[in-house]
Amino acid sequence: MKPFLEVKNLTVSFPTEDGLVRASNDVSFTVARGETLAVVGESGSGKSVTSLAVMGLHSRRSANISGQAILHLPTGPMDTISATPEAVRKLRGKSMAMIFQDPMSALHPYYSIGDQIAEAWALYNKGSKADGIRRATEMLELVGIPEPGKRVREFPHQFSGGMRQRVMIAMALVNNPSLLIADEPTTALDVTVQSQILKLLKDMQKEFNMAVILITHDLGVVAEVADRVCVMYAGKIVEQAEINDIYYKPDHPYTIGLLNSIPRVDQLEGRRLQAIPGQPPSLISLPKGCAFRSRCSFSEQVPDNRCATEVPDLNEKLEGHFSRCHLTETQLTRARSLAGSK
Repeated sequence: MKPFLEVKNLTVSFPTEDGLVRASNDVSFTVARGETLAVVGESGSGKSVTSLAVMGLHSRRSANISGQAILHLPTGPMDTISATPEAVRKLRGKSMAMIFQDPMSALHPYYSIGDQIAEAWALYNKGSKADGIRRATEMLELVGIPEPGKRVREFPHQFSGGMRQRVMIAMALVNNPSLLIADEPTTALDVTVQSQILKLLKDMQKEFNMAVILITHDLGVVAEVADRVCVMYAGKIVEQAEINDIYYKPDHPYTIGLLNSIPRVDQLEGRRLQAIPGQPPSLISLPKGCAFRSRCSFSEQVPDNRCATEVPDLNEKLEGHFSRCHLTETQLTRARSLAGSK
């Protein structure tokens, strides 16, 4: 598939009094229309920073940004990193849109739901306020809000958390964007509502033929939604593969650790979950070599102390399956079996 978005060597850092925070470091990936790419990792791994850079939402006064984020538009390719702020602003809401983590803080408490969705629609469409409210009502119905004609006049505090998230999805999709970035769309929602929101995103993707980037810290929520997965750690992509390869043939010790921390119905009763030991490194003073080395159970298998001295490259060890690890494929196969037997 031809990619709609190509991110190439994207690096985002923030100067601070304590040093330079390398929040996103040499990140590259693609996503096509009709495809869902999940970006997974712990808090602070660089997931949201990367997506905000694609959307052009970092202040250039406080962030140093390099690399490319190319949208392949009908009018031709555009790099949102090098384009002017005004040019990128004209893309937001139309060619690309974003659902933010907290719908309560993203929605204005003083304006009705209908007015807020209608305002987003009016940015790219000509029509009266009544036309905007009609479009808002249509979108509320599309995302499954009951009694949309009534609720379009209500305010955010009158909606539950799951309903507010549906409103955010309606607002993001009101202008039929080609790219949708969903940043932790199921945070603070119970399991049943999580499933509903993820199914809604999948249905809306089919409706609008969008490229979707789903950002989450939980590998468990992407199993039925994603086509491919990027796993991030300490600002870098450490593994990238199709969804089945990530779940059944994880090729990085960090991914193996994430999967072993998820409860599974096919595991024997009484089997304890395995937490990843230690803490992520400081993004101001990253260790030499592999950033995951101090938390890795398999680094001693690599000869010549390479994990401590040499940063591993993101290599294609299997077809379409990239991993940033010094372990050979034979060693990784053994690491998977050892982790699964604990």
